Amino acid sequence: MIITITGYPGSGKSTLGKGIAKALGLKHYSAGDFWREIAKEKGLTPTELNRLAEKDKSIDRMVDERTVQLAKKERDFVMDSRLAWHFIPNSLKIFVKVDLKKAAARVFKDMRQDEKEHSSLQKTFENLVKRKSLEVERWKTVYDLDYLDEKNYDIVVDTSGSGIEETREKVLKEISMLQKKSG
Repeated sequence: MIITITGYPGSGKSTLGKGIAKALGLKHYSAGDFWREIAKEKGLTPTELNRLAEKDKSIDRMVDERTVQLAKKERDFVMDSRLAWHFIPNSLKIFVKVDLKKAAARVFKDMRQDEKEHSSLQKTFENLVKRKSLEVERWKTVYDLDYLDEKNYDIVVDTSGSGIEETREKVLKEISMLQKKSG
């Protein structure tokens, strides 16, 4: 089984993905890791790479190609990624929503070394709002997709008012119910 998880920046996609993968005994992959690897290879921060990707479509294609190749090589894994649901259409697709103020608090608390532009909670919030808007616009232009359209997904969950354990258990129950319906 391949499970793809997408959602808002700071919604807990990676944490949820890792938890689901562990609970189901699957490997976990992240397009965010692909993105950070590409940024590092180019000597950029992820935000700088995002800005470059607004003008250079090949940046998105690098992540997309890594995603497609992964799905060709492996059949059982969990991947958090904005667009993996599109590039791995046979996956079980999960969308994670969150209030962006809560997301900003999570991202700011996380303080990733490669995201130095998050110098304050307010700046982090502004960056997330801008990033979400730019991604929607870019992917509409490049792929004619709206990753925020919840109709694209099998499961939709909002993490604004719940902890990661509660969210993980809720999603695992929904996965189990979907498997029973299809099998």
